Amino acid sequence: MAVVVPTITTDNQELFTRNLSTFSQFTKRIQIDVSDGSFAPTTTVPLRGMTVPEGLNIDLHLMSARPSEHLPEILSLKPSLCILHAEADDDLASVFQQLRAAGIKTGVALIKTTFPGRVKDLLMQADHAMIFAGDLGRQGGTADMMQIEKIPLLKTVKSSLEIGWDGGVNLSNIRALAHAGVEVLNAGSAIANAGSPNEMYQALVAESEKKGVLI
Repeated sequence: MAVVVPTITTDNQELFTRNLSTFSQFTKRIQIDVSDGSFAPTTTVPLRGMTVPEGLNIDLHLMSARPSEHLPEILSLKPSLCILHAEADDDLASVFQQLRAAGIKTGVALIKTTFPGRVKDLLMQADHAMIFAGDLGRQGGTADMMQIEKIPLLKTVKSSLEIGWDGGVNLSNIRALAHAGVEVLNAGSAIANAGSPNEMYQALVAESEKKGVLI
């Protein structure tokens, strides 16, 4: 069964804190997007000094060309999962090794143009693979549904990979994504911009769990 994970992407510390508090009232798994401007065209609330409430399972999606430079802050934050981009200009295998030693699960994010076979060795070392189908560093984009074709390719590389999707998740496409085999549905603006984030989260969960076209 797919899991809906609210996502925070912002450069506003007050909004970051408010969203974290709001989302934690109805779920214990939250994704935090962090961009330092070296990989995505925008920056977000930085990792340095970031804190999260006890009891939350944080998926950290780090949009950085050099994630090794942020390793001390990652280890200090202690996320449950740290997702790094396959396209980063860094020794990701070494970073993954240090994350695993600290008990942090590892994930690989693939932008639209990255074919899974090109990063097979890295995927073999990961617990999670994120299909990034939106716009780097921004919420509210449109999902590129053609990226669904990567799901069986990723499972062929490593059948135990947890498959995540980031980009444009909403009520109109979440059922199709869940039926296609996405196991972690990261929803940003659909939840954050809703009049009631809790009600939208529950609606997304319910929609993702529907079994067929009509029910």
